[in-house]
Amino acid sequence: MCRTLAAFPTTCLERAKEFKTRLGIFLHKSELGSDAGSIGKLEWASKHSKDSRNFSEDVLRWRESFDLLLSSKNGVAAFHAFLKTEFSEENLEFWLACEEFKKIRSASKLASRAHRIFEEFICSEAPKEVNIDHETRELTRTNLQAASATCFDMAQGKTRTLMEKDSYPRFLKSPAYRDLASQASAGSASPSSCNVAEPSHT
Repeated sequence: MCRTLAAFPTTCLERAKEFKTRLGIFLHKSELGSDAGSIGKLEWASKHSKDSRNFSEDVLRWRESFDLLLSSKNGVAAFHAFLKTEFSEENLEFWLACEEFKKIRSASKLASRAHRIFEEFICSEAPKEVNIDHETRELTRTNLQAASATCFDMAQGKTRTLMEKDSYPRFLKSPAYRDLASQASAGSASPSSCNVAEPSHT
């Protein structure tokens, strides 16, 4: 999707600051809403040292693999916050929508939801158009004629690969994640001295 240069933060510092602000919000409450509802409300566990330690370990696992990041509700929310600073959150939202889509058992609901996902993420000029090639878009369009749980597999796979190879490495290198991981490392040893809900702005 085409975006004007003026829509982007003007400096890396502004982008990092925005990410930190959004991350603080996301750690308390998801902003994704019902359409990407697999995240739901986030459980922020700073009240008990055991839970804080578990969260710290979770944060540190995010850098081990993209799969571990996607398997963590807090990780998905933090990654979504980061993608918003890059104006590419539609990729993750599409991936999440596909994950929810695969759980539908009703054939009529499957067909209806498939068309909604296509209109929202796949078709040309879609409001949240993901970056996929023409061949994948047309194959997905064809798949809708007999919608099944696998009709978005190719498009979802390509979007996931794009995030893993492009956005995920930048997420791990971002100042906000580095701050969070640093505090998580400290929190693993001494949870009471670590306030991961408020990343430092150093």
